[in-house]
Amino acid sequence: MRVAEPPEDGRANEAVVRLLAETLDLPRSHVVLVSGHASRDKIVTLDGLEQAQTEQLLANAETKG
Repeated sequence: MRVAEPPEDGRANEAVVRLLAETLDLPRSHVVLVSGHASRDKIVTLDGLEQAQTEQLLANAETKG
């Protein structure tokens, strides 16, 4: 995914977390960036969704985009 926020002061990281939360219909607190704070590659944990649900929601979002 790409976000428009610049990678300054954590703004891009927050934008990624916010976009995932909105796309997956999760509370913001259920999406946590665990790795890649200063990298283009990020690892997040999602609380409240199974992997198959996550994959389906992301696939649906991709086709809408």
